[in-house]
Amino acid sequence: MSVDERKRRARAGREMKLDGNAIGGLLREIFTMEMTTAETTCAGCGAVNAVGRVDVYVHAPGAVVRCPNCESVLMRIVRGPGRYWVDLSGTRCLEFAEP
Repeated sequence: MSVDERKRRARAGREMKLDGNAIGGLLREIFTMEMTTAETTCAGCGAVNAVGRVDVYVHAPGAVVRCPNCESVLMRIVRGPGRYWVDLSGTRCLEFAEP
């Protein structure tokens, strides 16, 4: 892959990246509480970030949530007819306050 192609792909990736607020509504549907202030601990590097600060990519069959420190996948969330699939395997801990 050429240097120009790598630069183009990197630029396209930055343009598609959103912050964790992009999945606030989706998480509220699942957890029935405000989740953008919840803290997630990355299983890869141990970084702790508020969900509102993580990197989110929604141009996939679902939402892919990545650690802003090491770019490891923290969660994958897919919504289908009448159900959700939530993969938290990249999240060591998800901490949120009672409503």
